[in-house]
Amino acid sequence: MKNEQRREQTTRLLLETAKALLQDKSCHAITMQDIMEKSSLSKGAIFHYVKSKDELFAWVLLDRLEELNASFLKEAAHAPASFEGPMSAIAGNLARLEDAGDITNKVLMYLLGREDDPAVAEALRQFYDRSASLSGEWIRKGQEQGVIRASIDPRKTADLLVLLSLGLRVRAGFPEGGAAAEDVSDFIAALLKAK
Repeated sequence: MKNEQRREQTTRLLLETAKALLQDKSCHAITMQDIMEKSSLSKGAIFHYVKSKDELFAWVLLDRLEELNASFLKEAAHAPASFEGPMSAIAGNLARLEDAGDITNKVLMYLLGREDDPAVAEALRQFYDRSASLSGEWIRKGQEQGVIRASIDPRKTADLLVLLSLGLRVRAGFPEGGAAAEDVSDFIAALLKAK
């Protein structure tokens, strides 16, 4: 097996291991020993790819972003130029942001509590930047197709949408109350949709 294939395979194994462990345990409760046992990799093999479990958790956040992007692009490519198709992919994700048990929400809350660690702060910055970048791309794509108002600044609006989504994620850990994901989805649709 070539080194690049082995690297991709091991990276995927570590990512899937982290996701599986996060289904059953909190970030604080997961140990390197858990990761070693679940993945059947040695500590040295794991540290060849990541410096800490926090870095592995950051991979989970970024992987979810890429899954969402793929879902959005698939919906946009398979449907005629419309606002509703891609917006339904976004709305579906917003509902997930309210789920306190969703692994990406658990990871984000954990990492936010560790933002004083420079590596964690950098991972959070990358997550935010990638979220804003993808949102901006989606807005520009909608503008090109005429389904999102041309007057909207993609960069500023993307930043606003990321802030809203982060707020939903953080609020997922609180008791019920406030605007639901459906309300946020309706707000975003009203903000973006071309008349």
